[in-house]
Amino acid sequence: MNGSPIWHPFTQHGLNEPIPKIDRADGAALYSADGQRIIDAISSWWVTTHRHCHPTIMSAIAEQAVKLDQMIFAGWTHEPADSLARGLVDMMPASLTRVFYSDSGSTSVEVALKMALGFWANRDKPRHKIIVMEHSYHGDTIGAMSIGARGVFNRAYSPLLFDVETLPFPIPDNEQVCIDACERLCKEKPAALIIEPLLLGAGGMLIYSKTVLRALKDICDAHDVIFIADEVMTGWGRTGTLLACTQANVVPDILCLSKGLTGGAMPLAVTMANDAIFDAHYSTDRAKMFFHSSSYTANPIACAAANANLKIWNEEPVLERISDLTARQSALLSEIATHPLVANPRQIGTITAFEIMSDKNGYLSNIAPQLLRFFRERNLLIRPLGNTVYTMPPYCIDDDDLKTIYAALYEACECVKTGNLN
Repeated sequence: MNGSPIWHPFTQHGLNEPIPKIDRADGAALYSADGQRIIDAISSWWVTTHRHCHPTIMSAIAEQAVKLDQMIFAGWTHEPADSLARGLVDMMPASLTRVFYSDSGSTSVEVALKMALGFWANRDKPRHKIIVMEHSYHGDTIGAMSIGARGVFNRAYSPLLFDVETLPFPIPDNEQVCIDACERLCKEKPAALIIEPLLLGAGGMLIYSKTVLRALKDICDAHDVIFIADEVMTGWGRTGTLLACTQANVVPDILCLSKGLTGGAMPLAVTMANDAIFDAHYSTDRAKMFFHSSSYTANPIACAAANANLKIWNEEPVLERISDLTARQSALLSEIATHPLVANPRQIGTITAFEIMSDKNGYLSNIAPQLLRFFRERNLLIRPLGNTVYTMPPYCIDDDDLKTIYAALYEACECVKTGNLN
């Protein structure tokens, strides 16, 4: 065997692209084994919120690691999980009173789907249909793939996927088509609607209005359809507020959280639900219990990291930092937006995105691996979605690093324009 035996995610090893080895991280930067400083422009796949190796979170992990590392969570509990659940209930919308632990964004979505289907089954009113939004992405497990956009991500696994009903993406100035489709489909009594609020991430960093989000929730309420918000990526301040749903004054029936839950330091997820969802599973009949778990449900060390994250949110001016970063990025985006190859420049909170127009666009755009190499050679962690380039840095990033990112983005556009990206 040549090289490492590791099989990396979303990596075509047949292209023989270099895979840098990272030795440590601090603030908004990663440091390679050969001493290079690499600016993390995408928060290491959207997870690192405040900064890498935040002292408060690292201390909590170290303290917990010598007390209780792991234990079964079926019928047992521990203090870090209990404190975290109470803290989340205090922080999130008041009606979300129940906290179910899992270990990733995909599993939090699987849990949400099973909660919704179990709700109807346990009330002896079974419903099976799920409504989703066009271009959505909710993860790579079977249920999560089923409710995501069909395409290159999951084409090979199509025999395993269940059918869903799909809303057209609410294109600006034509949003009513999406709203009308939701009204029509909800009249057919589906089990639930699941959406990424305000921003579709892996689908291309597509932004839609809070007016549409509010309208979809109102339709679900009117037709007694469970509303699931997948805030795995949009939560924890990415869109400018703690939750994206807040901007539309929407409170979901079920809420999925992960990524920034621990500040990005440890894998952990929660699915929060209201009393009605919980009560449908509450019974003296053991057959009506909620049948889901994993070995590492509510891992104590991960819960300790999440408790430290809540402490940061409660005691530090996180939203002010987010607002400042949003303003700084807005100014830089407005400059790069003037480039002739930049299409649809857009921003929501700390996330900016645009398309670099080329001969082939979309996720399998020929310039994607070229852009990845271009940024890697400039010590930047930027991972384009095809010809869609986006930034989502940790909230601590300073002006110098931010300007370096946008200067490289502009340079990349120039190289595509002149045919010198190679």
